[in-house]
Amino acid sequence: MWIYTQMLLRGVSPDKHTLSRLLTASHLSDNLFYGKQIHGQVFKLGLFRERYVVTALMALYGHYDGVQGAKRVFEQCSTKWNSVSWTMLLKLFATQDKPSLVIQVFKDMVDKKVRIDVVALVTVLEACGALKSLREGKKVHEIAKKLRLDLDVLVANSLLKMYMDCGSIKGTRMVFRQMRSKDVNSWTALVNWYANNGEHKQALKLFRLINSEDTKPDSVSVSGILPDWKIQNQIHGQAFKLGFFRERYLVTALMALYGHYDGAEVAKRVFEQCSTKQNSVSWTMLMKLFTNQDKPTLAIEVFKEMVDKEVCVDAVALATVLGACGALKSLREGKRVHDIAKKLGLDLDILVANSLLKMYMDCGSITGARMVFDQMRSKDVISWTALVNWYAKIGEFNEALKLFRLMNLEGTKPDSVSVSGILPGCARISSGKNGKEIHAYTIRNGLDVNLAVQNALVDMYMKSGFLESASKLFVRMKERDTISLTVMVLGYSLHGQGEVGVEWFHKLKKYMHTEIDDKMYDAVLRACNTARMVNEGKSIFKCIKEPKVEHCALMVSLLARAGLFGEAKTFIEERQFEWNAEVLQALLDGCRIYQEKKIAKRIVERLTELEPLNPDNYVLLSNFYAESAQWGIVQSFREMIRDMGLVPKRAYSWIEVRNKVHVFEAGDVSHPRSEMLYHELEILMKKIKEEEGYIPDTDFSLHDVDAERECIPIGHSEMLAISFGLISTQPHTTIRVTKNLRVCRSCHSLAKIISKTVEREIILKVPGCFHHFKDGLCSCGDFY
Repeated sequence: MWIYTQMLLRGVSPDKHTLSRLLTASHLSDNLFYGKQIHGQVFKLGLFRERYVVTALMALYGHYDGVQGAKRVFEQCSTKWNSVSWTMLLKLFATQDKPSLVIQVFKDMVDKKVRIDVVALVTVLEACGALKSLREGKKVHEIAKKLRLDLDVLVANSLLKMYMDCGSIKGTRMVFRQMRSKDVNSWTALVNWYANNGEHKQALKLFRLINSEDTKPDSVSVSGILPDWKIQNQIHGQAFKLGFFRERYLVTALMALYGHYDGAEVAKRVFEQCSTKQNSVSWTMLMKLFTNQDKPTLAIEVFKEMVDKEVCVDAVALATVLGACGALKSLREGKRVHDIAKKLGLDLDILVANSLLKMYMDCGSITGARMVFDQMRSKDVISWTALVNWYAKIGEFNEALKLFRLMNLEGTKPDSVSVSGILPGCARISSGKNGKEIHAYTIRNGLDVNLAVQNALVDMYMKSGFLESASKLFVRMKERDTISLTVMVLGYSLHGQGEVGVEWFHKLKKYMHTEIDDKMYDAVLRACNTARMVNEGKSIFKCIKEPKVEHCALMVSLLARAGLFGEAKTFIEERQFEWNAEVLQALLDGCRIYQEKKIAKRIVERLTELEPLNPDNYVLLSNFYAESAQWGIVQSFREMIRDMGLVPKRAYSWIEVRNKVHVFEAGDVSHPRSEMLYHELEILMKKIKEEEGYIPDTDFSLHDVDAERECIPIGHSEMLAISFGLISTQPHTTIRVTKNLRVCRSCHSLAKIISKTVEREIILKVPGCFHHFKDGLCSCGDFY
């Protein structure tokens, strides 16, 4: 640009060649400012008709403004009949993945009788292949024939690839047969295509023919058919004859082949026979094979040997061994590799840094993961997504959301993976507001059309208590898969509308392109369970080819919750599987509903044999006796748990009000507004006693509060959260509370009456269920 400035100062007028080169220089140096100045000079000198200048301008504006920028230049110039500028437009559309527009521009070229060259034909044939449009491809083939360019080696190879991409065996063979001269690309393409399509004999026949031609096979054509196990020994031998064992790509292809079929140990023997074994690529391949075959210890040993023999360790090798350390959850080995990466100056390489991040996460080291993340010079979407999703996974949702927002502020746009990862976190804490915020982000950024994101959004709304929002979103989905249906069926089951979930299952299963999986059957059996659809559940269970223990447990639960204990016992005995904890707990659930204390006692005794250190088993049985006010037995269970040194789970509930989550434990007095909470509950209790004739149920559940029996309903964590919602939100607003344990009978009864008295809907989320309390009724039908 300095020379150009000097030219102008000295009164030297640039010609078309100078200006086209200056425009190209502006493009390559990312300097649009100078490019626009030169563009002005082009018009001033009247050189905008020169084809090289036009092409350079199109390249410049195509780089900055995309195809539309180049197209504007193209349409403004009177040289638009020129072949070079037309071909440039073709290439720009091709590079921006717009094959349909490439074909349209090519048709315009033909209609306007613009000269078509080899480059134009190659470009449009690639577009036809990308669209798998055999019809358009054949039309281009005819044009190439008329122009007598169909036998040009570049055009012929492009025709070959187009027919392959379109799946036309006949067309592929015809082009290959008619080619006057075939280069290594022609042979390699056809050999690999036959191999990839299962035409193993034909691939081998062609491979042998290469030796009779002037073109000898290279390592790429050899490695292309190596994955065919049936002909591997012949290819292996041919590789030796041709001396390809010095080719690192062939060595790694052979290692991958043997590793896939015979295991990493056999691949290691190939590795040891090769003269290129000191090459980083083959060493890394060996590590990868051991890691993929669940032998991370051996992968780490290979890396140590690699370091000892002073083989060049690159970023890929480090990333591979870090994956092995993470799989082994070996923080010690991971830290050693981290130190090696630092010494090599590769610890800040984006691939290595992301692998370090994942290794520390896999090893459960929050400190290590955060240290790596904070030290990274540049973070890509993978870095941000990994940490955001990890925080959400381990329950640190506030930190996950904070990072998600920061990611956007720092210029890294969250993608579909980022969004799909953080939405389950919103669901876990029932944070509908944050979920809606992320939903709005997906709409603004066009991610709401992604199927995985749509599934995650439906799941989030379902598990956050927004059944109507989830249903509307599901109905609007243009595409659905088994995950979509599973989420929907399970969601309706959670909200006590299992019959609707079963209806959706039957309505949509016939449109599913994939086979119904175990998770789908699990969801629909849960829906049958919720709706007490015994016959429907039996019918669906018969459709499962190989029922898992989880499916059997759900069937036991379905029968037990219907009071069919004899049938449940017969079901277990007929299947001849061991009485495990999951099946026993399913049976116990029915006993709780029907107050079958004798059966329950025998089940808990069996449970305590299977899980002697699980305090929940003792709590379950004690709750049976508490519900019938047998306090002496309850007290003996409490003493037993204490003597065994076991600690039952403490109950806690939380509610989100004005963007802040408020958590309450049983009998909590730590909240700043505790006095007001208890006062509100006392007033409410007095009111419902007078208006509804409510008599407190003296339920005494070990899993909740340790307080005076007559005050228990007030002291339970969910009651405190509901009370806080009543004093902190506007009248008639829905109150949404989440609890970590099952709701007791006393609180369930009280919540129904409160919903009627205060004229509000109360939605209580507990493990495996939503209770919608409204007008004195509950969505579970008191069958929980």
